[in-house]
Formats: sequence, C-alpha cells, structure tokens
Amino acid sequence: MSEREPGDLLMIALVKKTIVVLSVVTLAIFSAITFAQNAAVPQSLREKLSQAIVVASQNQLEIVRLVKTPLPSIYEVELSTGEILYSDISGDYLFAGDMYQTTPGGLLNLSTSTRQARTVEKIQAIPEEEMIVFTPETEIRASITVFTDVDCTYCRALHGDLEGLMELGIQVRYLAYPRGGEAADSYSKMISVWCSDDRHKSLTQAKNGQNLPIRDCETPILAHYALGNELGISGTPALVFEDGRVVPGYMDIDRMATFLGLN
Repeated sequence: MSEREPGDLLMIALVKKTIVVLSVVTLAIFSAITFAQNAAVPQSLREKLSQAIVVASQNQLEIVRLVKTPLPSIYEVELSTGEILYSDISGDYLFAGDMYQTTPGGLLNLSTSTRQARTVEKIQAIPEEEMIVFTPETEIRASITVFTDVDCTYCRALHGDLEGLMELGIQVRYLAYPRGGEAADSYSKMISVWCSDDRHKSLTQAKNGQNLPIRDCETPILAHYALGNELGISGTPALVFEDGRVVPGYMDIDRMATFLGLN
C-alpha cells in the first residue's frame, strides 16, 4: 500500500471534520424543530383538550403528546391508548382519521408515520430480559417482536418456523399476549413459562401442547398484554417490525424474508 501525500491526509482530516460538524448541525436542527413544535402549542389549547378528554373518559384517558401538524392551525393529539386525534386551534372540535400529505410520489400517510414512531419507542422501552428471545448463532440480519399466546394455532405454526428463521438471520423476540388477559385459559400457562428457569424450553413445550409444572412469580405478562392493546393488537400472533409496522397474523418464512428484504 502506497503512503498518502500530506495533501491527501489534510483533505481526509477536513472531510472528517466536516462530517462531524454536519452531524452536529443536523441534530441541532432536528432538536430545534421538535422543541419549536411543542413550544408552538398554546397552553390554553392543551388545558382545554386535557380537561375535555379526562371528563369524557371518566379519568381513563389522558393526552401524552400534543404537537402542531404541517397543516396550519391543526394539532395532533396522541392519547394514552395510542389513538391519534386531530384538533383545530380553538380546541372546540376533535376529529379522528388519518392525515395524508400529497407528494409527487403519491399520498404520504402522516398518521401512520407517527404511529410507527411511537410503536418503536414503546417496544424499545421494554428490557429484553422481560422477553423470550431466540437469537441466530450467526449474524442478526433482522429482528421481529412477536406478541404470542401459547394456545394460539398460528403462534404455534410461527414457532415451528424458528429453525428456518434462525437460518435466515432473523431474531425472534417474544412478548406475552394471552388473548383475554387474566381470563384467558393460557394465562396461567404463560406465567409458568415466564417463571421457568429455562424459558426457551418451556415456551416450546407449552406451544407443543405439553403440560408444564405450575409455577408462580412476578411476571411482565399483563404489562405486555396492556401494551399490545395500546398498539391496537387484538389477536395473535402479532408481528412488530423494527420500523414500527405492526402486522397481524401468521407469516410464512418466504413471505417474512421478502417482507424484510432478505431474499
């Protein structure tokens, strides 16, 4: 390998410095935009909407995020359930539905973008030690988070694909979603799985229909179930991808690979 000329080294140093400066500037601009969006929300609007929503829901709901949208005088209202509403600047009117922006490439669903971003935040907030994670022995090329029920037929079908998914480099991270919550027949089984010394083995046994020793301990199962409901999940399996997309139902290996761009 030939030695670099002093001029080349100087140019490389300048390019690296420029990249660092641009990264800092970009982060500063993004932070400023986020701050400006929140600062632009009139306090009177926040108070009016908060009071109305609390009263209407009998203290069951609250506003977790209120920001200005690209549409003048229209604000995005995110509720504690994950639902997104929109309000005019007066706060006298709220409406539900997705907001679209017209672009040269077609319609851009701004509401979906918001939902996916919130989903990513909520999933990332869950420690992996609360999950049951199956990780490929080789490179992890993609990761999916799955809300699962041990008695669900299609959950069992997906679990049966684990070997093939591992070969593709797909990490599978399980969250508990006993359909019906505490009233579900599978709820006690899932407690036994999560309280097991070997969760991987116990989960596989439970999904194979084997009876497990009854165990009891503190688990995150109901917290997972509540999060699933918050994300709009009503059945299993429910697949959550790294970009925040939520896809209900079973997806076979080939379709999964195509969906993840691994083909």
